Amino acid sequence: MNDDREIVWKFSKRLRELREKDGLTQEKLAEIADISYKNIQYLESRNPTCPSLITIEKLARAFKISPSKLLNF
Repeated sequence: MNDDREIVWKFSKRLRELREKDGLTQEKLAEIADISYKNIQYLESRNPTCPSLITIEKLARAFKISPSKLLNF
């Protein structure tokens, strides 16, 4: 796995862990973060997409953490 894919994979795993820790479904997280449900699905998939900075910011706000804590993997 190249470094870029590894970072995206780690982000995907971190996102799922935080979502499950907070007891949120993908649908509920999407609603709270004001992003599409499909985006959450893609971010957590076996072949995750690379999140934009705006998406990272929105997800961090949804979890009530800083973007740096969201990216702490």
